Amino acid sequence: MKIEAINIHHVRMPLREPWRTAYGSDDAIEAVLVQLHSDGIFGWGESSPLAMPCYSSEYTAGAFGVIKNCLAPRLIGKDIHSGQELQAALSVFKGNFFAKAALDNAWWDLHARALGQPLHKVLGGTRSTVEAGADFGIRDSLDELVELVGAAVSTGAPRIKLKFAPDWGLPVLEKIRSHFPKAVLHIDCNAAYAMEDAPLFKELHRFRLAMIEQPLAFDDLLDHASLQREIETPLCLDESINSVRRARQAVALGACRWINIKPGRVGGLTVAKEIHDLCATAGTPCWVGGMLESSLGAMQCAALATLPNFSYPADVFPSSRFYAEDLSTPAIANSSPWKFTLPSEPGTGATPQPDRLKKLTIAQAGVMKNG
Repeated sequence: MKIEAINIHHVRMPLREPWRTAYGSDDAIEAVLVQLHSDGIFGWGESSPLAMPCYSSEYTAGAFGVIKNCLAPRLIGKDIHSGQELQAALSVFKGNFFAKAALDNAWWDLHARALGQPLHKVLGGTRSTVEAGADFGIRDSLDELVELVGAAVSTGAPRIKLKFAPDWGLPVLEKIRSHFPKAVLHIDCNAAYAMEDAPLFKELHRFRLAMIEQPLAFDDLLDHASLQREIETPLCLDESINSVRRARQAVALGACRWINIKPGRVGGLTVAKEIHDLCATAGTPCWVGGMLESSLGAMQCAALATLPNFSYPADVFPSSRFYAEDLSTPAIANSSPWKFTLPSEPGTGATPQPDRLKKLTIAQAGVMKNG
């Protein structure tokens, strides 16, 4: 498929309420949406590194500029027949994984539309339904958190993920585990701790956690390997895994027993699928995370989650959980309380709604063939 035009949008999507983690609070999600055109067909991709470089070293305004000035001009006029070809064309540019992901995800949507097949089947998915979990950020009080977790448990949530931070730590687990002794729990530290905190993580064994997600630095593998040797609870790496090479090294070092895969963080669906395949061969289970994308990005995450080595409930949420009105349509709506059924139409199954896209766009640019 020859890439004839690329439209780029930097958007800001207000949240129903702030999302609070160890690295701060977001009252809106900033993302880059990209539209690729080829021979009368278009495909959309979404990537949300957030407004500030707090989750990773990338941020949305920077990703928008990199796509506009570097990545998109590299693809215009080229025949791209696979995700690997797209990644090879962009490989001269170091890093910038979220920026590359917007283009890569758009190519997969374009490719699936051209084939007349739903994205999850084109990716090689083995099922059409994805199990979703419940996630809870830092709240104003423990009582509020107990009420929210209770509502999720009462409706059959298959697992509960809790944000964990130095000022939102052990008391949270003690409270939640005492109220919900049988719930599947794991915590997400968002790189807020250091090896000096190893005694704390040894103590967490008594809470019977499914995993501890990204306790140490966002770019670390070696300390995670040391910590995993010292504690019984499985570690899961998130921020530290941004490429196939990093995933291979993490597995070889024993830095984790789980890997969270987010298409945006690793450079797109092409790389996400390759990491999944590497982990499947190595016997390391995976699960799909998200960055609070609109239904476009969330459905692309859900499509990825249909691959066979994703064996833990994904971060796929109903649009109404975070947005009063989703930027993309149709909105995410679970087929049952904790399951999401993938759409059957060609492509991702969601596109930005034009009026909402116009309203929420901060900046936009277009790159055309021969122009």
